[in-house]
Amino acid sequence: MEEKKNNPAREADEALPVQELPADIPAEVRQKLAEDLNEQATEDLRQDVREAEKEEANDEEVKANPEMLTKSRLLKLLIKKQYVKLREVTEEEQPADLAELLEELDENNRLVVFRLLKKDVATEAFAYMSDEARDDLVNAFSDVELVSAIEEMSLDDAADLLEDMPAGVVKRVLEKSSRQTRESLNKLLNYPESSAGSLMTPEYVRLREEMTVSDAFAAIRRQGENAETVYTCYVVERNRLKGVVSARSLLLADPSTPITDIMDDNVVTVKVTDDQEFVAREMQRYDFTAMPVLDNEGMFVGIITIDDAIDVLTDESTEDMQKMAAILPDDDATTYFGTSVWTHAKQRIPWLLILMLSATFTGMVTTHYEEAFVSLPLLVSFMPMLMDTAGNCGNQISTLMVRGLALGEVEPSDFLRVLGKELRVSAIVGAVLGLVNGLRIYLMYTYLYAGQYQNVIGYAVVVSVSLFFSVILAKLVGGMLPLAAKKLGADPAIMATPFITTIVDACSLILYFQIAQVVFRNMM
Repeated sequence: MEEKKNNPAREADEALPVQELPADIPAEVRQKLAEDLNEQATEDLRQDVREAEKEEANDEEVKANPEMLTKSRLLKLLIKKQYVKLREVTEEEQPADLAELLEELDENNRLVVFRLLKKDVATEAFAYMSDEARDDLVNAFSDVELVSAIEEMSLDDAADLLEDMPAGVVKRVLEKSSRQTRESLNKLLNYPESSAGSLMTPEYVRLREEMTVSDAFAAIRRQGENAETVYTCYVVERNRLKGVVSARSLLLADPSTPITDIMDDNVVTVKVTDDQEFVAREMQRYDFTAMPVLDNEGMFVGIITIDDAIDVLTDESTEDMQKMAAILPDDDATTYFGTSVWTHAKQRIPWLLILMLSATFTGMVTTHYEEAFVSLPLLVSFMPMLMDTAGNCGNQISTLMVRGLALGEVEPSDFLRVLGKELRVSAIVGAVLGLVNGLRIYLMYTYLYAGQYQNVIGYAVVVSVSLFFSVILAKLVGGMLPLAAKKLGADPAIMATPFITTIVDACSLILYFQIAQVVFRNMM
């Protein structure tokens, strides 16, 4: 209660009269809103408000900013039917913040609030929502609402949205869209998935060679509202890209300066068929905020902006991490909490089965040296440490190799260079780990377990030497397998955990028992 008294924003909200639904909302949508805002729905909203207030009572950010737009305040505006005020407060929010707030609402309330927003505000917030929240909204949209959203969205975002929708829905939406939007979307949808063409947008600022700086500013004002970016403009003649000019160059130049004097005609481009990850890496390499895209005939067809490139890099990194963790990536999976329990299980089981079955080889090795266990049971106690250390060493270098291959820092042709370097690194690491463990075993079984075991020095030597060679082996396997996979056209990330673990475990045990047989040949 005290919080309400000290919150002028909320007091102002409560003082407002009941407001009618905004006139710009289509009749079909108004009817749906009237159904969703009935008395029963209002009672449910009151319960949602109480729950939201409980959550916000312990939120330090909310306490520090009493005028902050929160879930409870938004729902209260619905209860009191203060729709104009709702529009006003949501307009003041950053699109990303508004999207986050909408995602906190349950599916029904999110749909109601979204329908009440101004069209431009709703479109901007929609672009920042998670795939799950957007899917929920799209599934609840009527054709009229969906077409309206598509028309307001940037073409690349609209194409991405349509790609995940049923073919029948896409057909209906395209039929009801404007001819220009329909033609542009059809072009984007026809490009192969994960290609530059499917990622680009044809909405950019187009300039001509005969223009001056003053003419360029006029063109930016005409085209800028619908362009993906105005910070980089493109000089185009007969659909051929002649050069690029930045907003900075335009602002610093005299208004009468010809565009040809300040444009950069040494333009880096990509093709529509290039892989998305390659494009993202090229943008990262050149520090571009936008990358021009040409078709197979050299015609300038669109641009890819930095926000889309970041999304590609994030998705690719996530996929590599999943593979390295022995998880099969799922195209439908988005976030951890947004992925169902069944999907999580389905992703993890296949590789776990492979790893489990591959342990058969390790079992076969241990069975072969069963006599050694009987003669020297202490050898068994060192096996987990040996295999874990070797496996960790292999995973370290494989992670570096996968990252290096992904960033273009390492190529399969660097095989010999990597081999030489890892031989030196592994020799140092193996020597240090071997000596430390040998000393540990000697001191532990000489003083802590004095008299319980014979030939303690022999055990120390076996473990030290085995660890030394196992580390070298693990480093070489972990470094070479990703390179070999890349050379053969396979995904290096797949080689990371499953195969390295299997190979290193089996080979380490063979080395261990072979060395033990040499040292303890009179006892086995």
